[in-house]
Amino acid sequence: MRPSVRKSVFAGLAGLSLVGTVAGCAPTATQGATPPSANDSSAGESTPSGTSSSLAGSGSAYKDGTYNADGTYVSPNGTETVGVELMLAAGTVKAVNITQHPSNPNTRKFQGEFAGGIAAQVVGRNIDQLKVSKVAGSSLTSGGFNQAVEKIKAEAR
Repeated sequence: MRPSVRKSVFAGLAGLSLVGTVAGCAPTATQGATPPSANDSSAGESTPSGTSSSLAGSGSAYKDGTYNADGTYVSPNGTETVGVELMLAAGTVKAVNITQHPSNPNTRKFQGEFAGGIAAQVVGRNIDQLKVSKVAGSSLTSGGFNQAVEKIKAEAR
């Protein structure tokens, strides 16, 4: 093989490899994303608001409404808190907002990245299917989010 052809083949393979890597980093769901909220939520409790009608006809085990809860997780800087607000309808997440409670610049960075990417992961999904691990490069914030979701599920029943 001539050197110029060999370079072209290697460049093509490198390009395909890069495309595959980037595609693997893309979020899996992109429907109905809402921007994160900067509002502060009440610490440590979940509180429903909005409509709270029972959905006996739909078979959903959860009441419609907007629910708030804080979740905690441990980072290298200590225990951190993240606020979660979910709007539920028929057991499906219709909107999500994250309230950041950073204790330092690193926490602010990671919670901000998490807040920017979480809607694509959870909006449109059944609340019973929510169990996030790593969102937008933030893996520890997910633990606090999952804890808050469990509190919201208990409140919405």
